Amino acid sequence: MKRLFLLMALIAISIQLNAQDLAHYKNIIKELSSKRYQGRGYADDGANKAGKWIAKEFARVGADEVVCQPFTLNINTFPNDMEVSVDGNRLTPGVDFTLREFNPGIEGEFKLYYVDMENYNAEKMFADLASEEYNGAFVVCDFMFSFQHSDDFKKLQSKADCSNAGLVYTWETPLKFYKAYGEVVKEKPIIWVTPDFPTDAKHIKLDIDNEFLTDYECFNVIAKVEGRRHDSCYVFTAHYDHLGKLGKKTFYPGAHDNASGTAAIITLAAYYAQNTPEYDIYFIAFSGEDANLRGSEWYANHPTVPLDQIRYLINLDMIADNNPAIYCEVSNEGMAGFSLYEDINAEKGYFEKLDKQQLADNSDHYPFAKRGVPCIFFMNEGGDAFKYYHTIYDTWANCIFSSYEPTFRLLTDFIERY
Repeated sequence: MKRLFLLMALIAISIQLNAQDLAHYKNIIKELSSKRYQGRGYADDGANKAGKWIAKEFARVGADEVVCQPFTLNINTFPNDMEVSVDGNRLTPGVDFTLREFNPGIEGEFKLYYVDMENYNAEKMFADLASEEYNGAFVVCDFMFSFQHSDDFKKLQSKADCSNAGLVYTWETPLKFYKAYGEVVKEKPIIWVTPDFPTDAKHIKLDIDNEFLTDYECFNVIAKVEGRRHDSCYVFTAHYDHLGKLGKKTFYPGAHDNASGTAAIITLAAYYAQNTPEYDIYFIAFSGEDANLRGSEWYANHPTVPLDQIRYLINLDMIADNNPAIYCEVSNEGMAGFSLYEDINAEKGYFEKLDKQQLADNSDHYPFAKRGVPCIFFMNEGGDAFKYYHTIYDTWANCIFSSYEPTFRLLTDFIERY
């Protein structure tokens, strides 16, 4: 009877701890995706405000050391005026339109020129745009059509090649916004609109301000939980920055991308602070990921622990979803570890499968992979939350938390056995 009571007590404690971990995880995502941080971008210092909160949270959960590693970047932002109207009908930022991240500011009213996609003739299009009627117009076209005729449409982006003022591309909904190519400002604006953009409008009126930030100071947050051994270490990483603002009132919450990964590494730090690991473990929250992996690239060039001492690096990006299979990428040096991941998953059934795909420069594991560090990237891609990726709808309310516990258990099992 005593043994049964003890077993039941241990199960109850385990359930309570899991519930607390999940509650903590949810609260972190809710905090980081809140209006307070304005999408964790670079306008209004949103990313840095979030980074300071993350540093305090690592300390609060018991990390032995927390430091901030500064670096700078150049980035284009849109923190002020953001008005677009078509024939007098005003469009809503993030819903009816979005911008390419490298857009310049622009103000004025412009004619619209619709590309004849059924009877496409590039020579005629350029002649029309050179005419008095359409000189300085905005060109309207389906994005995929422009992609198929990319040589022609690249000329439309150059002032030297064509006198059009900019481009309007129809694209699938919900509209996505990017930052990776925001390190420069290009000559002409590109506006992405929904497929229900009018097919016969005459004019577009714009009042869009951009602010290009030069040598903007941001930082990575590096927490450490000491293990029993210090000759090598494990590293958990996630990026905490996101897309920021599109005008004064619209921001991209970034709950799934990537408050979810950041929340996971904070709860992992809390776990290991209470359960001393065999080796030191570092938890790195990177800034600058959505600006072309700038934070992780900086760290890889200026590591606080020698890269050859990293036993395994685990990068978490967008894990708040419900796909029963989990997407992953593995460095060449990480393949031995991947076999162990597969063994653990086969034993425990955490996911239907580990969906290993080709290594790519799509998240913060890549700067380490190309330097020979054993590493893996996990992302819960293709679930019901994934459609909100890089949209204003990536909110705490649209997060799905079912992948958190199996991911957490898979990772802690791996650290214990590797």
